[in-house]
Amino acid sequence: MELKVLPDYNTLSEFAAKRIIGVVREKPTAVLCLATGDSPLGTYRAVVAEGRRMGVDFSNVTFVALDEWVGIPPTNPGSCKFYLKEHLLDPLGTQSSHTHFFDGLSTNLNEECVKMDNTIRGVGGIDLMLVGIGLNGHVGFNEPGISPDHYSHVVPLEESTRKSGQKYFSEAMDLKDGITLGLKHFMESRSVIMMANGIKKADIILQALELPLPSGVPASIIRKHANGTVLLDKEAASFLTIK
Repeated sequence: MELKVLPDYNTLSEFAAKRIIGVVREKPTAVLCLATGDSPLGTYRAVVAEGRRMGVDFSNVTFVALDEWVGIPPTNPGSCKFYLKEHLLDPLGTQSSHTHFFDGLSTNLNEECVKMDNTIRGVGGIDLMLVGIGLNGHVGFNEPGISPDHYSHVVPLEESTRKSGQKYFSEAMDLKDGITLGLKHFMESRSVIMMANGIKKADIILQALELPLPSGVPASIIRKHANGTVLLDKEAASFLTIK
């Protein structure tokens, strides 16, 4: 695992964007799995801006969404699909044939999981997965206690995840379950970036990176990844002793 501590959020975002662009320039048919949330927002803006400035061709890149809220329509601005389309995919002009999302409204969520797993196998696996870390240490919707042997699956969400998720919606939503790629996908991705910023993430970052394994914190799995990078700003890294 590589640990990078950057001075601030903007520098963190620019660094992550350069990593993503580097993967695409090296492999124009790359498969990228991308998270939503506050942490990667600056990264996606930088990917769009730098990609345009450098003339990077994203037309043959395959994009795979990390997760989705169950029961939330894709037209809702709080949905993961809406977020990725608004902040990255539409600005890049990505064709729908190159994007793959979970359908959180499906009446057969297990079938959605199988479909996503087959899609990822069909495109040859994930080249780069970008994730954040939840306040309880979740990765995607892989909550504490989840087996690391899962591929795509449906997860009952912890109260802290339900509560923090409300900020993405303009009105109160019933956020009971999530559908997500599993930690097995995480470990099988050729490279992974986990990013966090702000003092509110400092304690969970400490737990994820310094507690003895197995720590019970899903994000700690990155310590076992052969090509994993943790990107933090100074505030998120402020409790660490391993800097």
